[in-house]
Amino acid sequence: MRIDTSMAMMNYDNAKLKNQSQVIQNQDDAKLKEQTDHFEALLLKTMLQDAIKNDDTLYPKQPGSDIYHSMYIDQLSEELSGSFGYSELLYRYLQDQQNQNAKRK
Repeated sequence: MRIDTSMAMMNYDNAKLKNQSQVIQNQDDAKLKEQTDHFEALLLKTMLQDAIKNDDTLYPKQPGSDIYHSMYIDQLSEELSGSFGYSELLYRYLQDQQNQNAKRK
């Protein structure tokens, strides 16, 4: 007597593929969130460069002060990214677009 295991193997393969696609989806979501955070940091950097000018007459310009000012703005924008809501808004919008495109296929 022989037991047919083809259905069990097919179900196992389907479950394995579904699990792999879920892992890939989670990785894609993490990458998307990271990119939207970087985009928000870029927007904040642009705003902070205009808001925090290095034209203070009280402290004269020193050699290298532009570099330190730029580094300060970069770090500040990275730290603040993700807290203003632009990143989350863009992330949700892009996820919705991705889901709509997946449904069309």
